[in-house]
Amino acid sequence: MSLKILKAGILDTIQDEGRFGYQHLGINPGGAMDLLAMQTANLLVANEMNKPVIEFFYPAAEIFFEKNALIAITGANFSPTLNGHRIKNGVPLMVKKKSVLAFSKKKNGQCCYLTVQGGFNLLPWLNSNSTNLKAMAGGYEGRKLMKGDILEFDADFKNERLKKNDFYKLPWRSVCFNNESAEDEIFVIPGNEWDYLTAQSKKNFTNKKFLTDVSSDRMGYRLKGENLVSANKEELISSAVNFGTIQLLPNGELIVLMADSQTTGGYPRVAHIISAHLSKLSQKQPGSTIKFTIVNQQTAENLFVKQQLHLQQLKNGCNFRLQQFFK
Repeated sequence: MSLKILKAGILDTIQDEGRFGYQHLGINPGGAMDLLAMQTANLLVANEMNKPVIEFFYPAAEIFFEKNALIAITGANFSPTLNGHRIKNGVPLMVKKKSVLAFSKKKNGQCCYLTVQGGFNLLPWLNSNSTNLKAMAGGYEGRKLMKGDILEFDADFKNERLKKNDFYKLPWRSVCFNNESAEDEIFVIPGNEWDYLTAQSKKNFTNKKFLTDVSSDRMGYRLKGENLVSANKEELISSAVNFGTIQLLPNGELIVLMADSQTTGGYPRVAHIISAHLSKLSQKQPGSTIKFTIVNQQTAENLFVKQQLHLQQLKNGCNFRLQQFFK
């Protein structure tokens, strides 16, 4: 045995980068809400970026380590502790067996990630370990983690630093990616039905601020604010949608489709969140402010390339430091 759930959280699931190539069958990609945080956690412990991780929402699970582990926690700050001692996000940690990981308070963010070196031993479904709750497949038996569940992982190690300590913090950490925007600013590109909006609604979309609603979840973030109006009253044929698509609902409100969204939809697609800002959006808590800024395709691509370079540099740096540290 390797890792045991002592106490279940509100929604703890196994996730990876997602399940692609099956949208034509109505199976959405799913995957981690904050892909950047999930990938960062893996790189901190020298895993491949797509290794499965545990995604937490608050209140989160309490976890017992049955053997030594090298772990990393990223994403939202839920005030993590090991055996009652405060630890930090974004830092690789050697954890001694019989230690307990808990999360005591939500400080900021919406979803948090835990990875272990070597990854968890799970059977993939359609080439992915992400949990599809509707299909009840993937992840851990196709469901959220419950009390008593056990996750196996292979990597184990002995280190002199753990003889006298419950855990040991490795002397480096990840640096936040610069998404080149203000705290509440989200970059978008116009969608296929952008021109359905009236001129005033287009102005309201970019000039007004919106709030994430309490009903927001992994399927979609509903936004409260200035209602928008479509000048086109024709009924649309269902078309392809994905993570980041912003739809205009019949009541004038907006919904941003998230990781567990459907594969097609019949509401106007007025805009799309750029890929490099999806992680930023995913960490917006209910009541958070969002202001949309329209950018062009080139800006979206340039920022995505910078994000990928950031990950590559992190990968190179962590691999080098780990090799030196465990020599």
